[in-house]
Amino acid sequence: MAVSPALEAERSRLGDELLAVHTIMRRGTALVSEAFARLADGYSVDVRVLINATRWLIAFIHGHHESAEQTLWPVLRDRFPERAVDIDLLTAKHQTLEVELHALARAVDAIDIPQVPGEREAVLGIVGAAALTGLPAVETVRTSMERHADAEEPVLLDLFPKVPDDDVAQLRSAVFDGAPHAGPSLVFGLMGDPEPVAGYERIINGFPVTVRWLRPALRARYKAVKKALCAAE
Repeated sequence: MAVSPALEAERSRLGDELLAVHTIMRRGTALVSEAFARLADGYSVDVRVLINATRWLIAFIHGHHESAEQTLWPVLRDRFPERAVDIDLLTAKHQTLEVELHALARAVDAIDIPQVPGEREAVLGIVGAAALTGLPAVETVRTSMERHADAEEPVLLDLFPKVPDDDVAQLRSAVFDGAPHAGPSLVFGLMGDPEPVAGYERIINGFPVTVRWLRPALRARYKAVKKALCAAE
């Protein structure tokens, strides 16, 4: 029986959206890790922007993992029992990364120090010292995120073309829609910087039309965040 063009398009988008989500997480961890390092070295970084961006990133990664655990893994285990060991290994990597994300959250809390009028220099010194102390946690998440994506992508990109037609839409929802909807400027920006991810326009066209209308403003907001973290090119 011939597969409809619409279903083939859905199946193709599944792989592109997985890579897009992973790209957001790879680039996001690199962005905040470099900003933490700059702050620890005494360079000017907008601490509030760094705190917000890092907390967004933690929530984004956690949301993606939660969606995978609840929807993606059960379907794949059921359809491909011979690959259960591979999926179990990916689950273990999720669990390890979740522990590391908690350590990153504590590092962010440590730099979230209220500004005291007249004591700006003292506060900045405390924040810089806290950033230096928390830097290993940030760098660990960055390294683990890279290794996790490197391990997960070959497995999933091998299985996705074999997924039964009836499961494609459900898996697409687990891969992309499971990620938090907050922070659209970071989602748009990280998908496009420094170059667009594969299938960028098609992925963007899947966003609500009201969000698409805001693309120029969202891009500008992302550039402002990047500049505030002193990562602007």
